[in-house]
Amino acid sequence: MASSPWRIIAVGLGLTMTVWIWALVGVLFALRWTALERPEPPAKLLFPYGEIRVGVDASYPPFAVATADDLFGLDIDLGRALAARLSLPVRFVNMGYDGLYDSLKADQVDVVISALLVDPSRLGDVRYTRHYFNDGLVLVSPAENPLESMVDLPTHSVAYEFGSEADQQAHRWLRRVLPFETQPYELPGYALDAVRLSKVDAALVDATSALLYLREHPNWNAQYRYVTDAWYAVAVRIDRFERWAAVNEALQSLADDGTLDAILARWL
Repeated sequence: MASSPWRIIAVGLGLTMTVWIWALVGVLFALRWTALERPEPPAKLLFPYGEIRVGVDASYPPFAVATADDLFGLDIDLGRALAARLSLPVRFVNMGYDGLYDSLKADQVDVVISALLVDPSRLGDVRYTRHYFNDGLVLVSPAENPLESMVDLPTHSVAYEFGSEADQQAHRWLRRVLPFETQPYELPGYALDAVRLSKVDAALVDATSALLYLREHPNWNAQYRYVTDAWYAVAVRIDRFERWAAVNEALQSLADDGTLDAILARWL
């Protein structure tokens, strides 16, 4: 006996409703699963050698310097602080700067902490953490006669290291504002001497040089203003996302609780 059209329609509707119900259950399950807070992998799983192997070029004070039996510097303190925050021992692998990125690729180190500028051309190979220092150019001038940007420079004089990024920046400014006097020197310290001794109105130098100089001359009432940015960050191999996330989170926690500022103040 053939089924009535109404019975066929009822069966079809029942099947459709069943499919929709199961689909809704699947969607709700997926949403619930993604909303669950799952614990991060233990640090020991992210660093399978049981330690954090840090690649560093210990030839760049005050960030890293090698002695006969030890390493010291800002990057060394930072590496130790990150390892302590992750509850792991740390081992520094000292090498030439040119080999740092290759050491990550070859799995000879887990991270690189070595005054690394964030390099867009490297983003296909590494992940950078949040920055920990800005080594951009700063304009240093006496606090009683401050110069804070290029718009303040016309009719004034500016010292800088000959052939440096500051030299290039000063000449870029000359194409954008009214003329100002330029005074090239052999070293950033000499340019800063010229300001302190009132021979020029301001010096354009990298932040590291400025901070070290001001540390050596605490009685000089000077100010500095950033005019460019040059971010230093920690590098991790691009296919080690969870490792990068753990290091980045640890670095952020060091920044949040003041540990990072204390390390910077110790050396700069």
